[in-house]
Amino acid sequence: MPTSPLPPTAWAVLGLLSFPGERTGYELKKWADASLRFFYGAPAFSQIYAELRRLEGLGHVTSRQSGPEEPRAKRAYAITEAGRSALAAWAEGRDADAVTLKHPVVLRVWLGHLAEPERLRTLVEEHLARTEGELKEVRGALARADGVEAWAHPQIALRWSERHLLAEVELTRGMLADLAALPPAPGQPAGDSPTGG
Repeated sequence: MPTSPLPPTAWAVLGLLSFPGERTGYELKKWADASLRFFYGAPAFSQIYAELRRLEGLGHVTSRQSGPEEPRAKRAYAITEAGRSALAAWAEGRDADAVTLKHPVVLRVWLGHLAEPERLRTLVEEHLARTEGELKEVRGALARADGVEAWAHPQIALRWSERHLLAEVELTRGMLADLAALPPAPGQPAGDSPTGG
């Protein structure tokens, strides 16, 4: 069955709905922040709602408005059989895009000849601390998903994320060591480290 020409974010949103139950846009955002962002990126609220409208127009999802008993009206979404079939066809497809790496910290190090050495080292140290924080969050998400049958495959993706972040921590520490090994910048006394180390 051919799939609709949708961007990957639309398939990600539809994928969030492929687990049991129906969800509001707010709940989808929370789910994306708790798992999807560790290996794909969490779409913004505006992206989620735009994709939900598109998916509903294609018949891949249905929505229902909450009743008057709710203090604030909410719209909940659920995947349709057509949506599940399209998502399965896309997930099994052979047209997966190549991974594109855009690493703003590495880009700044690449331009390090224009930066103050101490500021550059601080940027890399901040990235290391942020990565270690994300690693802690991934491990928390893994602990919450442990033993939940419906989350068996997301757990595999989260374990990949854990290994990826562990590698990023190691690579970043290596980068800090490389920065510390650089010779002093012109005009800097030879006894002073250009990175404060």
